[in-house]
Amino acid sequence: MSSHPKPAFDHDFERGMRNRRAALGDAWVDKSVAKANAFNAEFQHYITQYAWHGAWGRPGLDWKTRRVLVLAVTSALGRWDEFEIHLRGALTPGNAHTLSVDEVREALIQIAIYAGVPAANTGFAKALGVMRELGIEPPPRPADQCWHTGVGRSVFTSTRPKLHATVREARNGEAAHTIVLSHALGQDGSMWDLVANELASTCRVICPDTRGHGRSQIPSEPLSMTELAADAARLIDELACGEPVVWVGLSMGGLIGQELALRFPDKVKALVLANTTSAYNPAGREAIAQRIATVESHGMQAISTPTMARFFSTTFRETQAATVARHQRLLEATDPEGYTACAAAICEADFGGKLQHIRVPTLVVAGSQDESTPVDVAMTLARSIPRAEMVTLQGCAHLSAVEQPHAFSEVLGEFVASL
Repeated sequence: MSSHPKPAFDHDFERGMRNRRAALGDAWVDKSVAKANAFNAEFQHYITQYAWHGAWGRPGLDWKTRRVLVLAVTSALGRWDEFEIHLRGALTPGNAHTLSVDEVREALIQIAIYAGVPAANTGFAKALGVMRELGIEPPPRPADQCWHTGVGRSVFTSTRPKLHATVREARNGEAAHTIVLSHALGQDGSMWDLVANELASTCRVICPDTRGHGRSQIPSEPLSMTELAADAARLIDELACGEPVVWVGLSMGGLIGQELALRFPDKVKALVLANTTSAYNPAGREAIAQRIATVESHGMQAISTPTMARFFSTTFRETQAATVARHQRLLEATDPEGYTACAAAICEADFGGKLQHIRVPTLVVAGSQDESTPVDVAMTLARSIPRAEMVTLQGCAHLSAVEQPHAFSEVLGEFVASL
């Protein structure tokens, strides 16, 4: 029998070692613990038990968050040896909860704001060295060809009338689809920001400003749905390289989508019609005509407050007043001639007898508190299009994509994934 008793199983140490290996990899940890000796073994035990188990073993934060926190703190303090150890662990395939190259870049950009550009600059250099070592060095890209991923690059059509749009390229690999998000009357492409950023994880996302809105050309006379659909077809030809797109239209954007799918069926692979109709009833047309007259006589501010009451539910207006105020300012900043020209187009739209000719997969989205295009209107629209699906978002009014962007994105993402 051995004269040395077998040591007891040290649960906290073993848990810490499990986490340490998961974070940094077996090779690195084996190299580190192999250096243990009578002088530093107690320190090895201490950091394994109290750092890797005591901190990393806590369930309150996910591991990716902990990894980013460590990178932020070590770079801010200039602890570059520790920064490299953790960065290598975070980027090494096979380790637990690794970070992507994009996530490391975003962490370093955030670090530049709060820890200073010199720290982030060194962090980028260290990160590139680790990436070369791991064989995942990013390809070259000129600095003047980059754009803010939360906005996309700003582009104009080469053909006239000039149309403006933002384009977000897919962040994670090749784009699965090209999605066009078409906004409501009196808004612009920025209406879609939160939805667009979620969808751009896997898809190219184009957010145009409809003619008369945003930075697109202002018409000098009333428009027709035919002209707006022709604009949409030109935009697809230029910005989507002519390949068919998933057209997502809310309110006015949904009317444009119906005309587009009927007149240019080769441009559309799927259709999402949110908070819209195939035709306004007499009362709806009269209301639009009154708004046109009010804008022509008194300007955009005269309709902005009642429009917000239609756009957003009472609860949202009470709890998200700043968001409502932002969209009210956007409405008031819309060119009056652009607004009235597009309002005249949607007032005359009527697709009631044509919708059976739409043959692409279609999703109709309604808001349970939408008074402009109520749920029963959405149901009629969905029943008129062959095999159309319908989803109702509870608790939101007309601008559902603004009021519930994450729920809207989830519904849209599931639909797109089914294509």
